[in-house]
Amino acid sequence: MTLSTIRQLDRLILGIVVAVLVLTVGIYFYSTDFFTLTYAREDGIVEYGTAIFLFLASIVLFGNARSLKARGLTLAFGCTLFYGLLFFFAAGEEISWGQRIFGWETGETFQEINKQQETNLHNLIVPTPWGDFHLAKTLFGPILTLILLLYLAVLPLLYPRVGWIRRTADRIAAPVPSTRHAVLAVAASLVIAAIDVSRKWEVYELVFSLLATSIFLLPQNRDHTT
Repeated sequence: MTLSTIRQLDRLILGIVVAVLVLTVGIYFYSTDFFTLTYAREDGIVEYGTAIFLFLASIVLFGNARSLKARGLTLAFGCTLFYGLLFFFAAGEEISWGQRIFGWETGETFQEINKQQETNLHNLIVPTPWGDFHLAKTLFGPILTLILLLYLAVLPLLYPRVGWIRRTADRIAAPVPSTRHAVLAVAASLVIAAIDVSRKWEVYELVFSLLATSIFLLPQNRDHTT
C-alpha cells in the first residue's frame, strides 16, 4: 500500500469520526430514546462498527508486524504482534465472540460469573474478600478510559519534546498519535461528557476504534512502527 493511499484512508477514517460525533449530537437532541434503543443499542450499528474497526486495527498492526520482521527488528516485531493480538481480542469481546450472531448458548461457568451471562471476559464478576469485582466498571471502565486519554491526548505532546519517552516509544514500536488524533479525542471526550444518555459510552468506543485504525496506519513515528 502506497503512502498516498494510506493518507487517503486516513482522511476517510477521520472524516467518519467527525461524522459520528455530529450524528451523535444530532440524535441526542432529536430523541434520547432513539439514541438508546436504536442508535447505540446492543447489537446495533455503533457496537458492530466498533468491532469492525477494532478488527481492522488489528489487521493493520499485523501488517506492520510483518514489515518489522522483514526489517529484522525483533523487539518491535514482537511488541507489534502483541498489540495486534490485543485489538483482535478486543474486537471479539465487543461482540461476545459472535455469540449473539451465531446463537450459541452460554456455558455454565460464564452464566455464573458473567454479569450479562455472555461468553466474554470484560463483563466478568470476580468475587473477592472485599466484595464482587466488576471488570466492566473498574479495569475496563474509568481506568482504561484514563489510559486511553493519556495515550491519545498527552503522548502526542510529549513524544517530540521528551527524549526518553520518544526513545521508549520507538523501541517498542508504540504507534504515537498525531495532533489531529489528539484534537478529535478531546472533542469526543467533550461530546460524551456533555450528553446525558445511557449507552453514550458505546459511541466513545466507536470513536476510539476509528482513531486507533488511523493511528496505526499513519502514526507520528511511522518509520519505527511499520
